[in-house]
Amino acid sequence: MSAPSVADVLLALRLRGVIEGSLLAERLGVPEPPVVEVLDACGREGWVQRSGGRLPGWSLTAAGRRHGEGLLAGELDAASARRPLESAYGRFLVLNADLLSVCTAWQVVVIDGAEAPNDHLDPVRDAAVLARLSALHASTEPLLAELAGLTARFGGYQHRLDAAHARVADGSHEWIARPTIDSYHTVWFELHEHLLATLGRTRTDERTPEPAPAPHEEYA
Repeated sequence: MSAPSVADVLLALRLRGVIEGSLLAERLGVPEPPVVEVLDACGREGWVQRSGGRLPGWSLTAAGRRHGEGLLAGELDAASARRPLESAYGRFLVLNADLLSVCTAWQVVVIDGAEAPNDHLDPVRDAAVLARLSALHASTEPLLAELAGLTARFGGYQHRLDAAHARVADGSHEWIARPTIDSYHTVWFELHEHLLATLGRTRTDERTPEPAPAPHEEYA
């Protein structure tokens, strides 16, 4: 890709929040100048805005959010991919419930009915949670392959989740859910938002299935 489309830029801003043009170009894998050109053009249309201060960067406006959803919807319908993507989204929600359960179990324990931060002093319990994450990760591969086959924009998630999971497997457990890095939960959150943007839905529209029963229920 030598220059990003308007849809590429608006989607990236929706997924990343406030971000500088250089970091946005890095995320899109393109040179910075064409990204800035698209940002400037989108700014003239009122789809994006530039802010300064303590957290400088570009962000999406409400009009840009709507326009971006319209562009993605048009692409989806032109490819006759809406129904298969909705089906895949339903399967994603099942895995989403499981991932949220895993992240909660890693961070919190329930002892005598009260929640407490997980002090990670129980290696058996932690190993069971990590095993659940590994099983879930294996279950994501067919779904992500299907999503990438429907639209190329979903193609990068498998690599990013693989990278986060590999770091977790090597013992860097902050890669499970730390929000300031490309952790497993960070990438998953972006995938979720990407699906919502493409289908024109919101998180409040969802009815998330119950997660699979977890081991060590006396703690989690």
